[in-house]
Amino acid sequence: MTASYAKKILVVRNDKIGDFMLAYPAFALLKNSLPEARIYALVPAYTADMAEACPWIDEVIIDPVDQQGKPALFKLLTLFRSYHFDAMIALYSTTRVALCAFLAGIPYRLAPATKLAQFFYTNRLKQRRSRSEKPEHAYNSDLVKYFCADIGVAIAPEPELPLLQFDAEHVASLRQQFCQQHHLDPQQLLIFVHPGSGGSARNLSTRQYAQLAAALKSATGHTIIISAGPGEFENAHRLAKSLPDTPHVVFESHGGLRRFAEMIQFADVFIAGSTGPIHIAGALNRPTVAFYPRRRSATALRWQTLNHTTHRLAFSPPAEADEEDMERIDIDMVAATINEKYLR
Repeated sequence: MTASYAKKILVVRNDKIGDFMLAYPAFALLKNSLPEARIYALVPAYTADMAEACPWIDEVIIDPVDQQGKPALFKLLTLFRSYHFDAMIALYSTTRVALCAFLAGIPYRLAPATKLAQFFYTNRLKQRRSRSEKPEHAYNSDLVKYFCADIGVAIAPEPELPLLQFDAEHVASLRQQFCQQHHLDPQQLLIFVHPGSGGSARNLSTRQYAQLAAALKSATGHTIIISAGPGEFENAHRLAKSLPDTPHVVFESHGGLRRFAEMIQFADVFIAGSTGPIHIAGALNRPTVAFYPRRRSATALRWQTLNHTTHRLAFSPPAEADEEDMERIDIDMVAATINEKYLR
C-alpha cells in the first residue's frame, strides 16, 4: 500500500478512558502525517466523548454490544464491511477485532505482535509492552510511525501541548458558575482531588487522601474539590467526612465525560491515582499529581501523563516496600513537594 491508497484509516483503542487518552499523540501523528486521509476511531460508548473532542479524529465509531452488554462479533464485522477501510491500526488488539478486520477484508492491518490475534494481521510490530520500557503513548505512536514508514509517508513532528483544549471563554464561564454555586472565592486556587480509581490501578486510601488534602498549603488560599464520576460518589463523600477542618466541596459529575473534562480544564492542580481523569488532566496540560504502584505493568513511566514535565508529579511506594503497598508512600513528603512546586 502507498499513501495514495490510504484514504480511510481505522484506529482501534477500545478499552478504558485513560488508555484512550494516551492514544491522542498517535492520532495527532497520523492525521498530521496524512492530512488528506480520513481517520476513524473505534471506541466503546463510555470513551466516545473524548474521541469526539480529539481534533485529529474525523469520525468516531462506537464498538457495538449485544442486549447483554457484551461485545458483538457479527455487528462489528458488518460495521467494518460497511466502511470499506483501506487500513487499520490496532493500538489495542483483541482476537475479536482482529478476526472481524480479517473477515471484512481490510487490506492493511497492523497491530502489536502479541497473543494469537497477531496472526489475523498483515503487519505486526514487536513492542514487548510487558517490559514497560517506555510510556504507553510512545508505544501507540510507534505503531503509527511504523505505518507511515511502511507506506512511504514522512512522519509529522510531535504535536504541541496541550493535546486537548476546550474554548477558554466557555471554561472560564463554567469556573465562575462553579464558584458561585459553591460560594467559593474565585481568586482562590481550586485543587481537585479524585479519590476514585475505577478499579484500574492501586490507589491511595481515603485516610491518605485526607492526610494529603489537610497538609496542602497555598500562599493565596485554596479549596479542595473532591471529584467523582458515576459509581464513585460514596467514596468521595467518605473523603469529605474526613476533612472537617479543610475547606472542600464535593463535585459529583452527572453531566457526562465531556463536561467533566471541561471542568478539569479549570483545575489549578489535579490529584488522583492512575486512572482516566488524571490522563484527561494530562492531555489538558494541567498540573497533575499521580500515584502509581511499582508493578512493572503499572509504573509511572508506562502510564505517564501527557502534560509537560514541569506540570507533572508522580509518586510510588519506596524501593524497599512491596510494589503495590501504597500505604508506604510518604504523604507528608508528597504534600511538601506539591506545596513547593505548585502552591507557593
